[in-house]
Amino acid sequence: MKKMIFSILLVLPCCVFAQFGVKAGMNFANVTKTSEINNSSQSGFNIGLLLAPAAKGIIGSRTELVYSKQGYDYKTSTNTGNVNLHYIMLPQYMTINITKFFQIQLGGQMGYLINANVDSSNTTSTGNPMVDQMMSYYNRFDFGYGGGIEIHPVSGLLIGARLNISLTSLYKDFATPPSGSGEPPSFIPKVDVKNNLFQIFAGWTFGKKSSKKK
Repeated sequence: MKKMIFSILLVLPCCVFAQFGVKAGMNFANVTKTSEINNSSQSGFNIGLLLAPAAKGIIGSRTELVYSKQGYDYKTSTNTGNVNLHYIMLPQYMTINITKFFQIQLGGQMGYLINANVDSSNTTSTGNPMVDQMMSYYNRFDFGYGGGIEIHPVSGLLIGARLNISLTSLYKDFATPPSGSGEPPSFIPKVDVKNNLFQIFAGWTFGKKSSKKK
């Protein structure tokens, strides 16, 4: 957690923010390379704060602090269920203001996994150390890149969509399971999986958007 706080302080622009706001929306999440568990997308939600310095031209920046609930559904020959992942995300994006009504966003983000749980139809997994201590089998930090668009139909209102692609493995290496843990649960694929996340959101901003002098 200390690393997360340090990263937030490091990334936040060292200036007085001219614009801030709130946002919330829907997540449509999935993971890569999991054909062996027949995974499917899972819906969730996101809610957060946004900060941006006044733009002097068409180029600007955006810093956000977002809670994101995501994960994936799975189905094997013996089990079905869903994996629920709870992240605190720190997106940092460059913004390109095509007009005052339309904006393109490109950049990256860091996430910290604060909790994970599994809803499973197979109750025989109870007592398996891999399930009982599942947080210890995840990589807590997640890094990736993404892009999106945002429209500003009226002053203050924003509506947007964004795609985030993770570069970090969701699970730690299970080539050799920890001693005494047995086989990994069926919801953990034996491949290098990564998060994919599509978001739609709406929000409201306050403050001055541009620092251009009239």
